[in-house]
Amino acid sequence: MSPRSASVNEELRRRSKERLLQAAVELVGERGYEATTLGDIADRAGSARGLVSYYFPGKRQLVQSAVHRLMHRTLEEALEREPRASEGCERLARAIDAILGLARDRPVLMRQHMAGLLQAEVGFVPCPEQRRLAELLRDTMARHGSQDVDRDYPMLRAQLMGAVFAALVPGVPMPVPELRAELFEHYRLDWKLGVPPDAEAPGGTTCDPDLSRFFETGAPEQPDRTARLDRTDPAGETDPADRTDPAAQSK
Repeated sequence: MSPRSASVNEELRRRSKERLLQAAVELVGERGYEATTLGDIADRAGSARGLVSYYFPGKRQLVQSAVHRLMHRTLEEALEREPRASEGCERLARAIDAILGLARDRPVLMRQHMAGLLQAEVGFVPCPEQRRLAELLRDTMARHGSQDVDRDYPMLRAQLMGAVFAALVPGVPMPVPELRAELFEHYRLDWKLGVPPDAEAPGGTTCDPDLSRFFETGAPEQPDRTARLDRTDPAGETDPADRTDPAAQSK
């Protein structure tokens, strides 16, 4: 069999990484962070376990990137849904509702994400997924009329993180509608903007258990062959024993 081209190898690597991100979001949302191992994630993704450490330094970084992907794609979907919102107040309302909606609809996942950000050994890890989320929120503030985005974007981020945290505190969670009301009052937004709690959610804003639209795993034309090729290392060489890394089984 002739060697695969560089473009084919690159596409296989991209799909493998996307599947790992999706698997991480699904499993942590189902089981929690501690009950999910890197081996579990690799198995759900259908990838060789040794590949996980090639893409991510550890489980916390993988999960953080995966949740940031879910966040930025959820936000992007809310901002761009029809009818398109060019007016700044509507876009900011949609942004607030999208992030609060994740806390409401995916509490296990978002609680684990917030806890991870507070871990001193890892903390906040910048990644391409987080940068895209930041770009969307910065653009939202600019369209809302901010005269100093460098000041106002971090404040919006802090307020959203604080609201998510307040909604997820075990035992004493604050109701999402109350948190929404506080944020809407702060930014002088009409309650009817975005997706009010008592309104019917438009398409793309409900808690859809199928997250595949947020992860570009592709649809292989030859499933059997692709499944076999997925069990390769990043250089495209066959991984005869899956090169199972003991660290990949760790928590």
